Amino acid sequence: MKLISFVIPCYNSSQYMSHAIDSILSGGEKVEIIIVNDGSKDNTLKIAKEYEKKYPTIIKVIDKENGGHGSGVNKGLELATGLYFKVVDSDDWVSEQSLQKVLNQIEIFVKEKQEVELLIANYVYEKEGNQRVIRYLNLPQNKIFSWDDIKKFKPGEYLLMHSVFFKTKFLKETKLKLPEHTFYVDNIFVYKSLRKVKNMFYMNTDLYRYFIGREDQSVNESIMLTRIDQQIFVTKTMIEMGSPLKHKLQNPKLCTYELHYLSIMMSICTILLKINNTKEDQKKRKELWNYLKNYDKKLYHQLRWRSVATLTCLPRIIAVPGYHFAKKIYKFN
Repeated sequence: MKLISFVIPCYNSSQYMSHAIDSILSGGEKVEIIIVNDGSKDNTLKIAKEYEKKYPTIIKVIDKENGGHGSGVNKGLELATGLYFKVVDSDDWVSEQSLQKVLNQIEIFVKEKQEVELLIANYVYEKEGNQRVIRYLNLPQNKIFSWDDIKKFKPGEYLLMHSVFFKTKFLKETKLKLPEHTFYVDNIFVYKSLRKVKNMFYMNTDLYRYFIGREDQSVNESIMLTRIDQQIFVTKTMIEMGSPLKHKLQNPKLCTYELHYLSIMMSICTILLKINNTKEDQKKRKELWNYLKNYDKKLYHQLRWRSVATLTCLPRIIAVPGYHFAKKIYKFN
């Protein structure tokens, strides 16, 4: 039995994909690596096929027409056979030492017949020779827990795609399907799935290495400014999943987490539109907040006056420098 299915969506990744693959291969026969070639125009498919030939019991290669990152994840989930499911971007990698710790823990789950829907580990920003580790010290460590056991998330402590391993069966039962030809869908991947998670397990180990440095990365501010419509689309998609306020009484900590996450998504859209600040951007900013207000007035008021969103809604002369100052301090993107 494969303990983890790792999916690596690849598009023109020939210059760096080997690092990602090699780091996961340290898991040996306990892992499955599904490389999804998303219509690349370079040697990505050739490199993937060479790996598949060398490691036929570990690596599967899927060659498909271009559909974007979400399409690659969808295809990987469809074919995954491992007990847990993990996405690794082709320019990132994992710590071999931490991977062994995670595999050992999953083996304990299997041996003791413990059902854990979500396994969480740290991730590390790898940027220009500097590192910043995102840990979740608000979570109980090395024990199974629920939302009731979680303390308040601190700024920057978000459960991103980099930090999570969902049970493969759980993800398939949620019928997760990400939008195609769209960036930033990793937000949907975690946000949608978290609502149905009943139990979790956190390991304080620095597993995922998130590389920041390529000029064409989707998280670079200059790139995000050109793809603001996709950021808005993802944010609206998350809003349309239903208001967190609907389960405030039943699951107040999940509600608080989701409200803060949506606040961040609205803030990102708002500040990027203020940076561009064309008449069209001003119109989009107004339309986005009006969309939220018309869709759910209670949710609108909750998000509009949360601290982060309020700051970004200040005049541009204050909001934009404030954003760049926070970016410098927290070193995101």
